[in-house]
Amino acid sequence: MKRFTDWMVYLAVRLFICIVQALPIQCCATIARALGLLACDVLRIRETVVDENLQQAFPEWSVERRRQIARRMWQHLALLLCELAHVPRKIHPTNWREYLTIRDPALQVELLLSARPVVMVSGHFGNFEVGGYVAGLLGFPTFTVARTLDNPYLDKFIQRFRGATGQFMLPKKNSAQRIAQILEQGHTLAFLGDQYAGAKGCWVNFFGRLASCHKAIAMFSLTTGAPLLVTYARRLNRPLHFEIGVAGVVDPARGDPPSSDARELTQWYNNLLEQEILKAPDQYWWLHRRWKGQPRKRRRRTDAAEDQPAPPKSVKGICARDSEPSH
Repeated sequence: MKRFTDWMVYLAVRLFICIVQALPIQCCATIARALGLLACDVLRIRETVVDENLQQAFPEWSVERRRQIARRMWQHLALLLCELAHVPRKIHPTNWREYLTIRDPALQVELLLSARPVVMVSGHFGNFEVGGYVAGLLGFPTFTVARTLDNPYLDKFIQRFRGATGQFMLPKKNSAQRIAQILEQGHTLAFLGDQYAGAKGCWVNFFGRLASCHKAIAMFSLTTGAPLLVTYARRLNRPLHFEIGVAGVVDPARGDPPSSDARELTQWYNNLLEQEILKAPDQYWWLHRRWKGQPRKRRRRTDAAEDQPAPPKSVKGICARDSEPSH
């Protein structure tokens, strides 16, 4: 029964994509606005979570302004799906300049063409899926850690889309050895860094409140000397047009990280993600439960000193000590 249900869901998704691809992107934008109104004002999907998150991030905003941003967020999400359906047919190696604005291209090309490994971190902001797709399209393949979908048909379909231009996906579980090989071979590893990492995660300040992050992202850079890039793909003033850039970069090999401590480096890239979100708050996924739980209480150092494990010195050790970040 589950197999039949999964197949029916997959069929519905494929039919939806076929319909979207048959429509002009401006027509899709109009439909996305209507869907945003439906999700926000009629169905009120995750209304409490979205409003609480916005109130936490922008305490000075009125109720009406929070509702306006929530509505635009849902419109953004609907348009994001439509854009993903159009991207393979619209954006090609010969015309990408008509749709993309690359900020600081020389810096990005220099780092991505080097023989050294690179760690990229972004968030659920803008159209991050387009960012990974375009990187491969321009000749910069990436390896992205992502959770395998429960629906095997949808999972294979999304894998094909992401891998069409050279964005290779790694399952969230049992990828420690593969991640170590990727970094040793000088490839690019990409993560979404705004996922809740549980009570044992690395707790940093995000929009004025503690949020749990995976410390492995910072540790991959610190232990291998790989540059850590904070990237984004923000939609501009019309559908299917984006600015892709690097909000900041640190290079441990050159001695310029803000700190050699994983927590401070995690705080650094969260600060940059926050700055980018402030430029277009309606393009962030406020429906996520980004702030939940509390940091795990630690025992006093004197009590825990004897059984405290040594810091990991390898990528495999990092993956074993920390849950792998998920897409």
